[in-house]
Amino acid sequence: CYRENILKTAKALVEDTKLLVSGAASSQDKLAQAAQSSANTITQLAEVVKLGAASLGSDDPETQVVLINAIKDVAKALSDLIGATKGAASKPADDPSMYQLKGAAKVMVTNVTSLLKTVKAVEDEATRGTRALEATIEYIKQELTVFQSSEVPEKTSSPEESIRMTKGITMATAKAVAAGNSCRQEDVIATANLSRKAVADMLTACKQASYHPDVSKEVRGRALHFGTECTLGYLELLEHVLLV
Repeated sequence: CYRENILKTAKALVEDTKLLVSGAASSQDKLAQAAQSSANTITQLAEVVKLGAASLGSDDPETQVVLINAIKDVAKALSDLIGATKGAASKPADDPSMYQLKGAAKVMVTNVTSLLKTVKAVEDEATRGTRALEATIEYIKQELTVFQSSEVPEKTSSPEESIRMTKGITMATAKAVAAGNSCRQEDVIATANLSRKAVADMLTACKQASYHPDVSKEVRGRALHFGTECTLGYLELLEHVLLV
């Protein structure tokens, strides 16, 4: 029942995405209508996903987290898409903002597809862990793209904060190795959830620290380089766990 509702609402959201993209080239009224419609649809989708997560029961909190993370990704992608649509409104087809809009729409559709795959996998206990890992790998790749962009963080933090956040990576690495050895679904799902947070926190702290006023351009470049290298190394580890 929940799966059908989620599927139906997700399809409506994909249609809203198309309207948003085409709305950038049309009137402000049409754009506003498309934005309002997508906001209503994502609210409905979040509700049916939450009901679906609740139906799993409290015995499986890690799988509930996987579902909630999937809808969070869709909501974030929609927010980014609306922002990109506003930036591209009334601009010519070859304007850079139009390419950003197309990229944002692609991420949006990827995340909706990922949500639907996750919903399907939740019904099959044998594939839950695999799907959770796949979704986490996709999420980390998207976070890495944001990290590597030229966008300056809204706030800066100290290098100490960045160092503190690397501890999460160490813990997640140990968990990933253990999950690869045990191959138990619950261990793999827990690893996927922990990895997602650990890498996202590290990337945020690393970028904020690299833009600290006391940090030179050279040091910033090195910090961003090693943040990327660390993430790529961790992605490789998760790919190995997935293979196992």
